Amino acid sequence: MSGIFGAVSKEDCSTDLFYGTDYHSHLGTQFAGLAIWGEGLVRKIHDISDSQFKSKFYCEYKNMCGTHGIGVISAKDEQPIYVKSKFGPFAIVTNGFIDNTKALTEMLYREGQSFGEVADGNVNLSELAAKLIIRGSSIPDGIKKMFKLISGSCSLLLVTKEGIYAARDRYGYFPLILGERDGDRAVTTETAAFYNLGYRVTKYLRPGEIDLITRSRVIVKDKGDGINQTCSFLWIYTGFPASTYEGINVEIVRENSGRALARRDNVIADIVTGIPDSGIAHALGYAMESGVPYRRVLIKYTPGYGRSYTPPSQEIRDLVAKMKLIPVREIIKGKRVVICDDSIVRGTQFKNFTIGKLKECGVKEIHLRIACPPLMFPCRFNFSTRSIHELAARKAIRALEGKDIKDVSAYMDESSKKYARMVEWIRRDLGVTSLQYQKMDDLVAAIGLPKEKLCLYCWSGRQP
Repeated sequence: MSGIFGAVSKEDCSTDLFYGTDYHSHLGTQFAGLAIWGEGLVRKIHDISDSQFKSKFYCEYKNMCGTHGIGVISAKDEQPIYVKSKFGPFAIVTNGFIDNTKALTEMLYREGQSFGEVADGNVNLSELAAKLIIRGSSIPDGIKKMFKLISGSCSLLLVTKEGIYAARDRYGYFPLILGERDGDRAVTTETAAFYNLGYRVTKYLRPGEIDLITRSRVIVKDKGDGINQTCSFLWIYTGFPASTYEGINVEIVRENSGRALARRDNVIADIVTGIPDSGIAHALGYAMESGVPYRRVLIKYTPGYGRSYTPPSQEIRDLVAKMKLIPVREIIKGKRVVICDDSIVRGTQFKNFTIGKLKECGVKEIHLRIACPPLMFPCRFNFSTRSIHELAARKAIRALEGKDIKDVSAYMDESSKKYARMVEWIRRDLGVTSLQYQKMDDLVAAIGLPKEKLCLYCWSGRQP
């Protein structure tokens, strides 16, 4: 997932844009960029894989003056993309994943288009979105046509001389939220970016909605179709705890999730802990519901390491997982510990690093409690898991069946023997005392939206 932010000011927007974009640093690890419209369009992009956003842009943003601009923390591609088009020059940033990239690229090649941003033979998805948009009769028309052509998701900000176009993907997988402050306006993926900058939330864009944000007003170019399938993983793992999507706060959802795990549990434990950072609130909820005291067992060395889920290569993910968490031996030794975390994706980091560290410190029992059901399908709407084969649940099924099977519905039935066998295989593989996953109905209840308004694809395989 990437994080995008835009600012429109009566005077200079650069400071708000810099800090607003930085508040999305938990969403991407590869590239970051800013584009500001002043006397013209100025754009800067940096590789942030080995450093933080602030260190790369702190000096530069002060020389990027203008009334409106956009920024991005990107999970994969270099952004913003600059385009000189029939609509005039513009820059674009995107958040999402276009699943039918190959087919759309070949279509544009046949039309005589070419691509300038190509890495390892793959086109830049923001450039692809831009090429599709300029096929329209206007920018809003082009965005609507792009939405209809793509499979997957693409929320975007597009800055032109007149202002910022903000468009939320037509199924609403990822949020876009508008805010205001004394006549200035901003648009964000994470509402947490608003608070310290003094913005108040004025609107959550509807799925498919396209707005033009100018210095004087917000013009709704398309109201959207209202088919909402917001990504559930935002609340369970990806989102920042202080953020709110569809009016529902992330931290509260995670506490609700932990409470649900505790209500279904009867294990006897000495302490409860969470894997930093996203597992902490799940563990706090578990502790509040169960009465078992919460203790910090694993401490994240925050200054040097980000998330182990977001880097593109397994080698980098493993390095981050190994180095960022430091155990507190004096708390762990001889204890029966309930460990809460958001999910088990591949399982390799738990097995090779987290569990190993705890055992080396003399833990007596490890009871692993996971805040979502087993992941069964790679995400089609975001840069995360890209292969069925890498998922821990699929590895278990393959081991139990002796081969890959197409129909895994029996393993998705939480009351079935096959489900129990799959969970037991993962437990033994990880080397923990016990393992329990969240029930799907409890996950939905923890969020508090109707099931039909949530994307549950990675657990159910069902999509709009």
